[in-house]
Amino acid sequence: MTARTRQARFGAGDRVAVVAGSGLLPIHVIDALASAGHRPVVVAIADEADIAEAPGRYDLLTAAVDRLGFVLPELRRRGVTHLVMAGGVAKRPPLSRLRFPPSVLLQIPRLIAAYARGDDGLLRATIGYIESSGIQVVGAHEVVPDLLAPTGALGKIKPGSGDRKDIAAAFAAARAIGALDIGQAAIAIGGRAVALEGIEGTDGLLERMKDLRGHGRLAGKARGALVKCAKPGQEERADLPSIGPRTMTAAKAAGLGGVAVEAGRSLILDMAETIRLADELGLYLVGLEGEPAA
Repeated sequence: MTARTRQARFGAGDRVAVVAGSGLLPIHVIDALASAGHRPVVVAIADEADIAEAPGRYDLLTAAVDRLGFVLPELRRRGVTHLVMAGGVAKRPPLSRLRFPPSVLLQIPRLIAAYARGDDGLLRATIGYIESSGIQVVGAHEVVPDLLAPTGALGKIKPGSGDRKDIAAAFAAARAIGALDIGQAAIAIGGRAVALEGIEGTDGLLERMKDLRGHGRLAGKARGALVKCAKPGQEERADLPSIGPRTMTAAKAAGLGGVAVEAGRSLILDMAETIRLADELGLYLVGLEGEPAA
């Protein structure tokens, strides 16, 4: 088992905001905060987050992704001291559509430069700007550390020798594209990387893998591994690699033998259900501690 991240603790006078994108992670974070007696301010990103009104449990704001810059002054007015970014954003708007309040004008050159560098650079610049306003950014994994992937085989299915070669090859490929801030996931079949995650995300990668099964160079090759790992130097307070039940279903549809993630630096959403589904589908699910051997 890998060492667990220490859970974030908030004082009685602290107010936490959750910027919620798509997927299950925002719901896990909100539930953890509410269960601990906090009433967070939830900023649901329009057309991304699936967050309903819950009077008495949290305060809900909705903002378009291109106008998130206007939310920070409102959060300060509400006494927010800590902020968690959780969930995905599939629709990244062009620069021409981004709108900022006057207080952000001096930061625009730095944010634009970061926007051009890639997702991790933009996240670092965004976190820096938020914290310069006096609000501390906390990682989702610090609020719900039990979502961090443990080490080893997590279900009943264990990877065989051929699977281990696929896992090693996919891990190396995922690390390489992570160093370029391209993506966090790769698929290997027959001990060779065959598909890399791009801007379409992991769901899109797995869908593309279904089509690649008919490619002549893959003819007759079965199984394969999906591996997700953090980027080298990853800003861990946002965008840690994550999988969930949908990942297992899509991996099965893509003909893979299983899924491996970096232990301690990846999130497994709805972990019990994800493991149960992996067993049901006959897939292995593994948490990797360090670079795997073939």
